[in-house]
Amino acid sequence: MIRVYVYDKCSTCRNALKWLDERGIECEVLAIKETPPSDADLKAMLESKDGELRKLFNTSGMDYRSMGLKDKIPTLSETEAFALLQSNGMLVKRPFLIGDGHALTGFREKEWVASFGE
Repeated sequence: MIRVYVYDKCSTCRNALKWLDERGIECEVLAIKETPPSDADLKAMLESKDGELRKLFNTSGMDYRSMGLKDKIPTLSETEAFALLQSNGMLVKRPFLIGDGHALTGFREKEWVASFGE
């Protein structure tokens, strides 16, 4: 089953969900603040991003900037980064779609089309 972690006030997340719905793609929708991605989902996404931890983070978010994570991420272990992402779902790049051979962060329609084979 495809899981999509979203923030309901995020227009990009709403656009992604609309895109999925228009194509009849079933998914489990999870609130990213209340239910951040699991270790397994983060690990799968990290592998799809060639091990680049930074690509899991919402680098344009206020929490990311206020915590000074730009300089900290390169020094974090995978375990530390996952703990940070799970402690604050707003740090996670969203929407965060994982499952059934798909691993996507953010909503760039061209990438989603390529992943879903349209």
